This record gives sequence, C-alpha cells and structure tokens, in this order.
Amino acid sequence: MNSKIAFIGGGNMASAIIGGLLRQGLSAQDILVVEPFAPTRERLARDFGLQPLEQADASLAGAGLLVWAVKPQTFREAAAAVRPHAPDALHLSVAAGIGSDSIAAWTGTERVVRCMPNTPALVGQGMTGLFARPAVTAADRARVEQVLSPTGQLLWVDAESHLDAVTALSGSGPAYVFYFIEAMAAAGSQMGLSPAQALKLAVGTFVGASELARASDEPPEVLRERVTSKGGTTYAALCSMEESQIKAHFMQAMEKARLRAQELGREFGADA
Repeated sequence: MNSKIAFIGGGNMASAIIGGLLRQGLSAQDILVVEPFAPTRERLARDFGLQPLEQADASLAGAGLLVWAVKPQTFREAAAAVRPHAPDALHLSVAAGIGSDSIAAWTGTERVVRCMPNTPALVGQGMTGLFARPAVTAADRARVEQVLSPTGQLLWVDAESHLDAVTALSGSGPAYVFYFIEAMAAAGSQMGLSPAQALKLAVGTFVGASELARASDEPPEVLRERVTSKGGTTYAALCSMEESQIKAHFMQAMEKARLRAQELGREFGADA
C-alpha cells in the first residue's frame, strides 16, 4: 500500500478498517478522513492520531483508494464534493443499498468495489461480502483484500444483486444474534439465574456453537441433531419453536431485510 487511503466518513466501520490498517503498519500520515461531524473528527484524532478534514479538498488527490463510509442518503452529495479531487482513485463502498451503477455515475469511474461488512469487524471478527465491477483489476481486488483483511473474513460474490442477500444475512445478522442472546438471557433470569450469569451463559453458548460450526465439516442440521435426543430437553424446546414456526418467520424477516436493501438503492440511487 504505497499510496494514501482516504475515508469519506469516519464512523464505526471506517474506524474498524482504520484500526486494522494501523495494526498492519500503515502510517497515520497515509490515512485521510473527510468527516463533517466535529465530535467524530475529535475521536479520530484522539484514537488514531489522524487529522481529519471537515470537507473534501485537494489533499485527496494523493489517495489511490477512496473508502466510502457514508450513509446512503448522503452519498450523492458527498460524491459531488469529492469527485473533482480524486479522478484516478479506486473506490470501495461500504454504504448499504447504493448500487455500483450509481457510484460509478457519481464518482466518474468504473473502478468500483462494493462491500457489505458487519459490526464484528470492530473486533476483527467481521464477515464481509464484496462485489467488483468488470473494470476492477486483479491488483485492485488484492488491494481491497489487503485493506479489509484485518476486519475478518471476506467473500466475493459474482452478481451484485447477491449483496442484498449478504446484507440480509451477515450485514444485519449480528443484530439477530444479539436479539437471540437477549431472549436467552431473559429466559435464564426468569428461571432463577442472575442476569450476569444468564448473559454469560447465552454469549458463551453462541461463541462456542459458532466455533464448532466453523470447525466442523458437517452441516448445521447434523450438529443440531447430535444435540437433540428424542424426548429430551432440547427436543422439547425445538418442538416448541417448530410449533411457533420460528424458522419460517425468521426466514421471512431476513427477506424483509433483503427487500429493504433493494429499496435503499432505488430510493437514494442515481435516478432518485
């Protein structure tokens, strides 16, 4: 990474990537951030030793990679301010829903990669889906992978539409996990455990089960069946879930998330 990297937006996801870059050995002097929100600029300066810009200026010309970490509704306006200053950069977007057609139109380049990370990236355990437009070279892909690798695992998809499914599954997925942890901890408290005990058991169970699923060559349904003895405690719980159609409702909820990702692209895209 012999040229500067500029972040347009300095929120949590940008901070996760910046932290990884600094751990890789990139100098803070080679990282630019454009962030209009003063408290966020102060946090970036305090945490990483950066000197964030309030608005885009000519200093972006030295950036070989621009990372778009803005809200979908502000992307078009931000791109208009940045475009004159970085005509030759590779563009990496973490903005949910905004299609690469829109990004290419707003930035004036076909070298666009879209990605959908998730919040475990903040602790180096993220899961990120990526899509590259045809103009993105193998070297460009390698650059993106080098930048994102400290945040966790990466998965390239061949069709941009699949990023909406990635958004519904892994992008929004941590919230689903936290939701179930909440429910399990609440149930544990109702059954007489202290809140701290119940939360520790719930979090530890998710961590352990996830690691087992990752380490195993067997599908999750087989792992589930191995925990489930007919007539036992797990069987009773799973029968109750099936009677309540929790799996079907959960899959329906994820489809709602996918459709919302599509809506965001239509709502804030190039033709909006």
